[in-house]
Amino acid sequence: MGKSALARSVFVVRQPIFHRARSVHGYELLFRPNLAPGSTPADSDASAVELIASALVDIGLEDLTGGRRGFVPLTRSLLLGHVADLLPPDLITLEVLDNVDADADLADACRRLRTGGYTIAMDDFVLAEADHPFLDLADIVKVDFFATDPDDRARLARDLRGRGIRPLAQHVETEDDFVRAEANGYEYVQGSFFSKPIVHEGKVIEGSKLVYLRLLEEVHRPRMSLDDIENTLKQDVALAYKLLQFINSVWFGLRYEVRSIKRALVLLGPKEIRKWFALVSLRQMGTDKPDELFLRSAVRAKMGEAVAAMADMVECRSELFLMGMFSVIDALLDAPMETVLAKLPLDQRVKGALLGKDTPFRPVYDLVTAYEAGRWDEFAESADCLGIDPGDVPSVWAESVRWANQAFAEVSVV
Repeated sequence: MGKSALARSVFVVRQPIFHRARSVHGYELLFRPNLAPGSTPADSDASAVELIASALVDIGLEDLTGGRRGFVPLTRSLLLGHVADLLPPDLITLEVLDNVDADADLADACRRLRTGGYTIAMDDFVLAEADHPFLDLADIVKVDFFATDPDDRARLARDLRGRGIRPLAQHVETEDDFVRAEANGYEYVQGSFFSKPIVHEGKVIEGSKLVYLRLLEEVHRPRMSLDDIENTLKQDVALAYKLLQFINSVWFGLRYEVRSIKRALVLLGPKEIRKWFALVSLRQMGTDKPDELFLRSAVRAKMGEAVAAMADMVECRSELFLMGMFSVIDALLDAPMETVLAKLPLDQRVKGALLGKDTPFRPVYDLVTAYEAGRWDEFAESADCLGIDPGDVPSVWAESVRWANQAFAEVSVV
């Protein structure tokens, strides 16, 4: 592991913030300057400046947030030192961390930023801070939904809205909590509720989703028949159109237009056909789910494919791509992962990894999901297991986010 690579890396995590309508309002950008021994999570001034530089230059704010708002936590000295002025106010919400000293100087800085068009959010608000002097300066207040007594949640949201403040419920981890937060009057919600299946005993998979599940089963048979796939596509005009749209897109850069389904399938080949069907099918299955769920699976898929090359597993790139894509299929279908995977003839190493078993692919899955969540110790452990330099992963993650945004645009419903 190269020390210089660790020193130059900026490890960025983005956590989605949803509207009540379950569309993504923005992303909170969390970061760590490096994973070198003795380094700490990024709440220092130098680390925050590094994130800003990385977001604006190395990754690009548009790619990092998909054009949505970025929530950037800033320390007291950065707020006082005009560093926030480097950020575009129409794309950035500034978070005042809960551990800053609320004094007159900081209040003046926040007031100046609001006058300049910035949105100000207070982080980790609790009921005991109902008289907090910064409430009059906040546009958004983030409430720890998990730590707030259920009897106080609605009252707190009502009080904030009465002040003209938009309440945001943090740490919403289940569908039931989301419903409660919505009923309690919270305008925004943050947490992993969207990535977990809503499983009800006796519920069957919806017919429209079952069609795509069967298509996935067909293309993953050991002996794929292009004729059978062509016949299936000819019966689904929308799907056939998407295939031709995809093969003629800038992704391939062909000098001629492909008009034949069979020709498109031949050009793709078996592995790419499986990847394309996975992209399209999961997007179609998820039309009643937050877009973020598909984007998460696409980022995981592209990262898995890239990590394969880094971990001397090049021959498994396609399988690791599919592992990432199918890692959220339980949430898309609201069915247990084991039940869904039983219907798909996937590589047993993929199935095992997704079911938490110790397979050769499990370290890749662990590395990708640990990075995604900012669990840096687990990430470093997985990187060590795979024999890759952790410092090489941030650029892979950034490229995977760009690719996922483009994939989403390519396969979204027209």
